[in-house]
Amino acid sequence: MSVDLARQWFSGLRELRYASTSKRLRATLDGTLVLDTTDALLVWEPTRVVPHYAVPEAALQVALVELPRIEPPDALPPVMGPQHFELHTCPGTPLAPAGGPMAGVEVAFRPDDDSLGGRVLLDFARFEWREEDEPVMGHPHDPFKRIDVLRSDRHVVVTLDGTVLAESRRATALYETLLPVRWYLPREDVRLDLLRPSSTRSVCAYKGVASYLSAEGEAGADIAWYYPDPLHDAEEVRDLVAFWSERAQVTVDGVPVPGRMPDVGPPRRS
Repeated sequence: MSVDLARQWFSGLRELRYASTSKRLRATLDGTLVLDTTDALLVWEPTRVVPHYAVPEAALQVALVELPRIEPPDALPPVMGPQHFELHTCPGTPLAPAGGPMAGVEVAFRPDDDSLGGRVLLDFARFEWREEDEPVMGHPHDPFKRIDVLRSDRHVVVTLDGTVLAESRRATALYETLLPVRWYLPREDVRLDLLRPSSTRSVCAYKGVASYLSAEGEAGADIAWYYPDPLHDAEEVRDLVAFWSERAQVTVDGVPVPGRMPDVGPPRRS
């Protein structure tokens, strides 16, 4: 019997998952180095789609104290990203520094699962991180995900409420594991006169910091984005403009681009 690997990935989403990593990890807290280890795991709490680093508690150069656990609300989404570290979906104990500016603030979580060897998950957003000697942003890198950037001569058209915002046969397709294909277009093929800069910024662990553009009207808010200074994996989309297929009408060779991966989805709650 064959296995659909994308569906298999989603079928394990409600389990606590982990993977080993041999990378040297360093983390600073409030400007002070508090971790330097090669004995980490990548851990995905149930329903999390990105991992957190889990490290031996003894490797931390900061004393931790236990905090009362706050149970998450019943209305958690079926799929969770890296935000809201404090919402834990497996048994365990929240931890905070015993002193200093972060005293009493949850920065770590010790799952009860013995397979993690007593390691504690660290709230990525509370620390500054390096893998080997490279800074890491957004969240830890997932060894089971990647991006491919491919030049294409397919006919890409972007419209919003009947107005053409972009049209190109010189697009660059960015394929990212388990995400919709994003089509990045040369600025010369985008109606920049219909767009204005936005103050919104977002961070991708693989592509870098994105800046946004908006069209007129509520539906046009943050409709497009670009990477002015991308990370090396996304260098080929530097300054190219992509549009949300969830908000604009994006077609490729006349076929609408879906706003999510076709025929793939998270497991339904019973």
